Amino acid sequence: MPVKIRLQRHGKKGKPFYWVVAADSRSKRDGKFLEKIGTYNPNTNPATIDLDLDSAVQWLHNGAQPTDTAKAILSYKGALLKHHLDGGVRKGALTQEQADAKLAAWLEEKAGKVGAKKDGLTSAQADAKAKAFAAEKKVNEDRIAAAKQAEADANKTEEVATEEAAEETVAEATSEESNEETQA
Repeated sequence: MPVKIRLQRHGKKGKPFYWVVAADSRSKRDGKFLEKIGTYNPNTNPATIDLDLDSAVQWLHNGAQPTDTAKAILSYKGALLKHHLDGGVRKGALTQEQADAKLAAWLEEKAGKVGAKKDGLTSAQADAKAKAFAAEKKVNEDRIAAAKQAEADANKTEEVATEEAAEETVAEATSEESNEETQA
């Protein structure tokens, strides 16, 4: 029976979530599987991958062939490296301790890279948030200044209108006095 290590889709429309499974190559994509090896969530940044390393390596030792995407996931988590190092141990090129040390060093380096990426994303997100806050603060200050300017303009217009009204009443009063003098 040819066995494949592949992804089985779960989740809802637009939000995929995958199980990494060992399944008969003739079964349907989301059909029967032999063993669930892990999960893969591409919706997070960076993608979240939980993998049972020993189980995956055991299936590789038994001859399971990973699909292209599953191969990338296994490589990312170090299952293919462990399978390769175990082959060296079987041939006598390495001891088990040397293989374990190489795998541990590689996993530590990989964890450092992933941690650096997460830190970079966090700092980039914080910078974007700070820039957005500064831009919003500037817009609010501009609005307040515009409101004060409009209020000052309204006050000036009101003063000018008051002065004109006062001048008109003075002019009316003087014209009424002159009319009274001419009539008398």
